[in-house]
Amino acid sequence: MPRIISANLNGIRSAHKKGFFEWLATQDADYICVQELKAQEADMTEDFLRPHGYHGRFHYAEKKGYSGTGVYSRTEPHQHRIGFGCLEFDAEGRYTRCDFGNLTIISVYCPSGSSSPERQLAKFRFMEVFLPHLQALQAEGREVVICGDWNIAHKEIDLKNWKGNLKNSGFLPEERAWMTRIFDELGMVDVHRGLDARPDQYTWWSNRGQAYAKNVGWRIDYHVATPGIAARAKTVSIYKDVKFSDHAPLIIDYEA
Repeated sequence: MPRIISANLNGIRSAHKKGFFEWLATQDADYICVQELKAQEADMTEDFLRPHGYHGRFHYAEKKGYSGTGVYSRTEPHQHRIGFGCLEFDAEGRYTRCDFGNLTIISVYCPSGSSSPERQLAKFRFMEVFLPHLQALQAEGREVVICGDWNIAHKEIDLKNWKGNLKNSGFLPEERAWMTRIFDELGMVDVHRGLDARPDQYTWWSNRGQAYAKNVGWRIDYHVATPGIAARAKTVSIYKDVKFSDHAPLIIDYEA
C-alpha cells in the first residue's frame, strides 16, 4: 500500500534537529511532501537532499529563510516541475510536482494572510490563479494527490475556536468558499475527511499559550486528490507523538 505523508517542517534544519528524518526512516513511506523548508539550495546537505536513499525534488524561495517545498520519493520521478507558472508565487517556492507513471504527486504551500492585510491580498491573488491551474491539472487525465499546507480550515469542524475566527485569515468566508469550489465544482476530494469525519483532527497549533497541549488547533494540511486515487485511500493518521514543527505530519495509506 503506497503511503503518502504531508509535513510542514517550519524549517528543514529545525525539523532535522528535532528528529524528523530519523522518524521518516521508520515510516516506510513512498512519497513525502514537505513544505516551509526555509532553506536555499546551498543550505541543503546530503542528509536533506537524499535522506535514507529517497530522491528529492525541491522548489526554493528567492527570499532567504522563507517558504519552499519539496517531494521525496522512493523512485526517481520520470519528470518533475518546479513552480506552476505564476511569477509572483513561483518566486516564493510554493509548488513542487513529480510524475510517476500516471500518478502525480504535488507538494504545495499556499500563502498565509495572517501577518498583514497585504499578505491577505496576496493570498487572494494566489487563490485566483491556482484554481485555473487545478482545472488544467484535471484536464491532463492523471491521478493527482496534492499534499500540503493550504492555510485554510474548510469547515467549522476543522478548527477548535471557529466562532472566534470567522473574521480571521484561514477561516474567512471567501477562503472557505474557494475550498468548496475545489471539492464541489472541480470534483477533487478531501481525502482525510473522506476517511475520518471526527472532530478535533487538527494538524496545526499556535505556539501561543497551551494550544498544542489542549489540542486547540486547526486542520489546514490536506491531501487533495482526484476521485480515482482518493477512492483507494484506506487509513489516515496525524502523527503527534513527537513535535517536529508547529504542524503534525498527515499520513494516508492508499491501495496500490
